Amino acid sequence: MLSNEMIGLLSLLATVGCYWANKRVYRSHPHPLLMPIVATPIVLIALALATHVSYPQYIAQTHWLVWLLGPTTVAFALPLYENRQMMKKHWMSIATGVVVASVVSVGTTVLFAQWFGLSEELQKGLAVRSITTPFAIEAEKVLGGSTDLAALFVLLTGVSGMLMGETVLRLLPRVRSKLAAGSIFGGAAHGAGVAKARQWGGEAPAVVASLVMMIAGAVNVLAAPWVKLLLF
Repeated sequence: MLSNEMIGLLSLLATVGCYWANKRVYRSHPHPLLMPIVATPIVLIALALATHVSYPQYIAQTHWLVWLLGPTTVAFALPLYENRQMMKKHWMSIATGVVVASVVSVGTTVLFAQWFGLSEELQKGLAVRSITTPFAIEAEKVLGGSTDLAALFVLLTGVSGMLMGETVLRLLPRVRSKLAAGSIFGGAAHGAGVAKARQWGGEAPAVVASLVMMIAGAVNVLAAPWVKLLLF
């Protein structure tokens, strides 16, 4: 029988291997259901259920992948610097996207969660669903909720944004600017929204989406103590 250490190591190798294989498949067959953010977790969950691997056994070694989110957060400063001219030129769109996305996302999510009688832990996890994972985890630590739940809700929000974002924009005829659309994608669906903005409108909307995503993440982390005070 394999030890927990060996199971953890095999889980790490399986995670990296599945992601690598999924990326190659998605490049050849770019279907939404084959996106790594969708297909890889499904395959890993199926493997865990089939082999009876528990979550503590799985996370024992794969937690190093979560640790990499820290350096990733720091690296977000580089695109901000490289695109500083675009930030100056479109600061109004970016600022509006950040403020509206943050207020609407956190406010409506928590209020609906309370209305449906969800537990406070679920409310805190849902509150950070619209910011990218590294920032969501840091904000969730301030709120005092479960970082695992926060990461799950971030994933579900990103996938929903990729699958439904373009349809929603078509129902909003007043959103004619691709840069404004990019701002919406980045503010509502974070990293997955950036990828969708690039597919939908090209490089410029994707850059704006990326900037909104990063700035909104930082703003939400800084605002987390006030959100906890006001809503929890």
